Amino acid sequence: MSSSSINHLSQPCIYERKSRFMKWLSKLFKGGSSSRGVTSGHQPQFLGDENMVWRAPVRSLDDRSRANKEKEELDRAIALSLAEDLKRPQGYRWRSDHDEDLGSSLHGNLSSAYPPYAPREYYPRSYLICSGCNREIGTGNYLGCMGTFFHPDCFRCHACGSPITEFEFSLSGGYSYHKSCFKELAHPKCEVCHQFIPTNGAGLIEYRCHPFWSQKYCPSHEYDKTPRCCSCERLESRSARYISLGDGRSLCLECMESAIMDTGDCQPLYHAIRDYFEGMNMRIDQQIPMLLVERQALNEAIEGEKQGFHHMPETRGLCLSEEQTVTSILRRPRFGGHSLVGMTRQPQKLTRKCEVTAILVLYGLPRLLTGAILAHELMHAWLRLKGYRNLNPQVEEGICQVLSHLWLESEVMPEFRNMPSTSAASSSSSSTWSSSKKGGKSHIESKLGEFFMHQIANDASPAYGEGFRAANAAVKKYGLRRTLDHIRENRSFPE
Repeated sequence: MSSSSINHLSQPCIYERKSRFMKWLSKLFKGGSSSRGVTSGHQPQFLGDENMVWRAPVRSLDDRSRANKEKEELDRAIALSLAEDLKRPQGYRWRSDHDEDLGSSLHGNLSSAYPPYAPREYYPRSYLICSGCNREIGTGNYLGCMGTFFHPDCFRCHACGSPITEFEFSLSGGYSYHKSCFKELAHPKCEVCHQFIPTNGAGLIEYRCHPFWSQKYCPSHEYDKTPRCCSCERLESRSARYISLGDGRSLCLECMESAIMDTGDCQPLYHAIRDYFEGMNMRIDQQIPMLLVERQALNEAIEGEKQGFHHMPETRGLCLSEEQTVTSILRRPRFGGHSLVGMTRQPQKLTRKCEVTAILVLYGLPRLLTGAILAHELMHAWLRLKGYRNLNPQVEEGICQVLSHLWLESEVMPEFRNMPSTSAASSSSSSTWSSSKKGGKSHIESKLGEFFMHQIANDASPAYGEGFRAANAAVKKYGLRRTLDHIRENRSFPE
C-alpha cells in the first residue's frame, strides 16, 4: 500500500474548559498583582483553576499609564493565543463557546475592536461551514480537521458511517476511517487461518500468494503442516476440511467432485484419449493395460524400472516397460468422515508383450489431471513402440508434455474442441464420458484444466519445463508431424 495515499493521523481530541488563552490571561493577572501593591483591600481572587473572578482595583492617576500598558499586553496575548491555535497540527481541534465568549467579553471591556495585529486567518464562527452537513457551525463544539470543519457528529467513518471519536483515524482517498474499519478494508487477511497477516521484523506485511489461484496466506503455513491439495496445490482453509486419500495426500472438495477413484472408473477416459491419439494420426495398436494405483505402489514400480526419467519429488504416472507385480485399486473407497475407507486392492502380475508393459496413474485425481497424465504416458508408449531410441530427457519429456497440453486444450479451450485432426470417435467418447460423469464440465473443472495447463507451461524443471517450451515452440513453427520426424532422425528439436 502506497504510503502517499494513506495517512494515519494522531491528535488528541481536546475539550478545554480552561483554554490556553485563559491560562495565559490568568498568568498575566497573577504576574500583575504580584508586581504591584493592592490598594483599598481589593485584590484579584482566583476560585479554583477553572473559575476566575477579578475585581479591578481603584487606580490613581499615576497608575493610568501602567493600566494602558497592561491593556496593550492583554491585546497582544489574545492575538497570539488565536494565532497559536491556528498553527496547531492538522487533526482534531476542539473549540468551546466558553473560551471564545469569555475572551470576547473580557476583550470588549478593555477594547472596542480586535487588536490591529490579529491574524488574518481568524474568522468569526458564523463563517465556518461544516463539511459534513454543509451547514453553519453555529454555537457549540466543533472539529477542525485537514483544513476543514465539522460538527462533532458529522465527522464520520466512510466505511461504517459512525462518528469518529477516537484520538487516531486513517485517511485514504480523501475519506476518513476508523483505524479498525480501514484495517478491515485494506489490511490483507490470510485465506487459510482468516487472521490479519502479521508484519515481519522490518514492520512490513509479508505473505505468500499462489501464482494461479492468488490464494494469500501467512508464510508460516508453508511449514506448519497445513494440508495442501495434491491436485490444485491450494492450502486447506480452517473453514473447509480436505479429504485424506490415505497415502499422505489430501484432496480439496472441488477437486474431489471429478476425481477418478478406481481402475474401472478410469477406462472410458483411457479409451477416449487413445482415440484422441488416433485422431492425431498416432494410432497405438497394442493393447496396453492401464491401472490406477496408490502412491506407494507407484513408487515401488519406479524402483523396479530400469529406464526412464521421473519428475521428482512427486511422480503421478509411469509408462512401465519391465515385468512387475503391481497392486491396483479395484474398487473405489467410500467416504468415512474426512478420509476414505473400504478400498479394495488387487495385486496384478504384468508380463512384457511389447516395449510397454503397462501404464500406471495415481488414483484420486480429478478427471482432467488424470487425462493429462494419461496423454503424457501414452506419448511415452507411442515413442517406444515407434522406435524412438536414446532420446535425452529434455526431448522425450518435452514432447510428451506437448501432447498432454494439447489434450487439455481440446478439453478446456472452446476453439480447440473441434480440431480437424481429432476423429469423431474421440469427440464422441470424450463427450459421452464428460456428460455421463458429471453432466458436463462445471466452471471449477474448467478452471482446474486451465491450472493444469498453467502448470505445464510454467514448470521450472529442465526436462519437463524447458523441454516443453522448446518442443512447443517447434510444434507451433513446424507442426507436430515434422517435429516428430526431426526427433526420429536427429534426436533433437528442429531449430
